[in-house]
Amino acid sequence: MSDTNANSTKDSTGVDLMDTFPRCDNDFYLKRQARRESNARSYPRRFPLALKSASGCLVRDVEGRTYLDCLAGAGTLALGHNHPEVIASLQDVLASGLPLHTLDLVTPVKDKFVSDLYETLPADLRDEAKIQFCSPSGTDAVEAAIKLAKTATGRTDIIAFRGAYHGMSQGSLSLMGSLGPKAAVGQLVPGTHFFPYPYAYRCPFGRGGDETATLAADYFEKALRDPEGGINLPAAVILEAVQGEGGVIPAPVEWLRKIRSVTQELGIPLILDEVQSGVGRTGTFYAFQKAGIVPDIIVLSKAIGGGLPMAVMIYREGLDLWKPGAHAGTFRGNQLAMAAGSKTLEIIKRDGLVERAAIAGSRLRANLERIQMHTPYIGEVRGEGLMLGIEVIDPGARPDSFGQPPHGAEIAKAVQGEAFRAGLILETGGRHGSVLRLLPPLTISDAEIDQASSILSDAFMRLGRNAA
Repeated sequence: MSDTNANSTKDSTGVDLMDTFPRCDNDFYLKRQARRESNARSYPRRFPLALKSASGCLVRDVEGRTYLDCLAGAGTLALGHNHPEVIASLQDVLASGLPLHTLDLVTPVKDKFVSDLYETLPADLRDEAKIQFCSPSGTDAVEAAIKLAKTATGRTDIIAFRGAYHGMSQGSLSLMGSLGPKAAVGQLVPGTHFFPYPYAYRCPFGRGGDETATLAADYFEKALRDPEGGINLPAAVILEAVQGEGGVIPAPVEWLRKIRSVTQELGIPLILDEVQSGVGRTGTFYAFQKAGIVPDIIVLSKAIGGGLPMAVMIYREGLDLWKPGAHAGTFRGNQLAMAAGSKTLEIIKRDGLVERAAIAGSRLRANLERIQMHTPYIGEVRGEGLMLGIEVIDPGARPDSFGQPPHGAEIAKAVQGEAFRAGLILETGGRHGSVLRLLPPLTISDAEIDQASSILSDAFMRLGRNAA
């Protein structure tokens, strides 16, 4: 029984209801969040703030501090926060009387979004493309892609790659390279086979350099063609052209081409997960385009909804063998997200933001490489466009069996904390959380790029002084 009484001003969680809103201290909201939200919450542990407003690349907390946001909704906010034209498009829909909940019924807004999205596709996929609207997160689109491939091929196994991240639902989790989130779950969907990803800095074959991609591609081909290889012909191969959560690892062009060639010859649908890397982030609209390949299935979410929840799967018409209702979702008809998505695609094309991502990414990468020259804690700077990573190492620890310095997980965490206190939000990822990841909006200015770089430089320098 509760010990509260008629004279108490506290609710069942112990919070004093006499507190008025809005409060202007982060601690108030963080304590309430910790008391009431799941232990699975993650970002508030690294960024202890309560957000009040945001514009472009900047966010402000309830205490009035401003931060440069190089996380941007884990890559969701291609145009940054609250782009005025996107906001106007949402207001137009709200004022129009259009039903906001439509399941998979068509509306003019939906028809326009599909047309706009099809314009971004490679020509030889556009002419035969089908689209499936999924529940609002990328993991559901991945689930849909796997279901479709199994239905179309009649096969059951799936090939994924070490370091992969495809979502947190049961099927998607079975495709994940990271063991941490899987350990407590136990039995996942069976039949996933993991192959080496061409991670040259820490080569899975112990060689490194360009040889990593060659070895990984040859290993993949020989394993699938070997009648004694122990792997059934799979229903699909799924991969990221740039691994995001896995440590911002771009796949070399030669490797992507070999994977496409082999899957095409063997009749295996190739799924490209572009949830984080798509919509211009890597300097091409889709990350796979750098290799000149065309997959059979593309999975999209995050930025495609203009900052609002939406996930879609685009695939070749020949795979469209499932029955009506074979994949559904109550909220697959998000009209606001479709309107925001159309406006986002329009602005990206009009303002040349795909090309801008390549140029801005080159500037940011050059800045990071200059920092690398002056600190022993950076092993590699890598990525494509405005999807960049800094692999942090521990130079004072004993090298591993391949002669590589160990992952600098604690050092990366310390740099992230220093950067946050100085006004920069960025994520970590990769093996042991040792990669600092930058995913700023495509609209980030040169001045903001230099500001973020300066904060990071100072954070690494302070770390070096503290270690001395």
